[in-house]
Amino acid sequence: MLPFSEYPVRPASFAASLGSTVVIAPHPDDEALGCGGLLALLRQAAQPVAAVLVSDGTMSHPNSARFSAPARRAVREAEFRHALTILWADETEPLLLGLPDSRVPASPAEPGFTEAVAQLRAFLEHQQAATVLVPWRRDPHPDHRATAQLVQATLVAMPHPPRRLEYVVWAWERAAPEDLPAPADAVQGFRLNIEAGLRQKQRAIAAHRSQVAPGVFTDDAEGFLLPPEMLAHFAGPYEVYFEALES
Repeated sequence: MLPFSEYPVRPASFAASLGSTVVIAPHPDDEALGCGGLLALLRQAAQPVAAVLVSDGTMSHPNSARFSAPARRAVREAEFRHALTILWADETEPLLLGLPDSRVPASPAEPGFTEAVAQLRAFLEHQQAATVLVPWRRDPHPDHRATAQLVQATLVAMPHPPRRLEYVVWAWERAAPEDLPAPADAVQGFRLNIEAGLRQKQRAIAAHRSQVAPGVFTDDAEGFLLPPEMLAHFAGPYEVYFEALES
């Protein structure tokens, strides 16, 4: 059983301590699933929020003939923008890196990694980010892990990097023991009470129609939809985060 239910709870007022925040989503919907409640709380606390979308999101339904890859990208980016509007995080134009879905580069040896790090750094500096929200470094999806690597390389290059909070998405369903925090990670886990932002979070998840219900990409029978049992993890009043221990 995952230890998340044993983590200490932080109140909704925690959001007000984060300052200007940038959420970094590997795919359109990760921002709503992993930290939609916190994003809603940040706006309620009048903290600036901006967003980065890492991949082009085209591989959820790769066999669609009616929707070309550029068309699938357009649909998913529109859903992403809609979700941000619901979460009140739409005042700043998001950064769309457009990296290949399922093939986000994870190291400087891979094409696009260095360029993405430069774009991320420029965006974080322009936003004067005090906090960055990024997937847990071993969240069980290769694009999530690659995104964590991109952010790590970006923060290392910054003289005054923002605070880093790591959220979970696939760890709810797929985490093996080795995917969870170990002493060597030097992180602490906590649950954030998002009850005051839960309604907006649920609406933002639903805004990703192509991922939660049939009816958008209808000609790919093997395409991806978020199953009800996974969505159930994101219907509760808590979100899980990890943060580096103070040295």
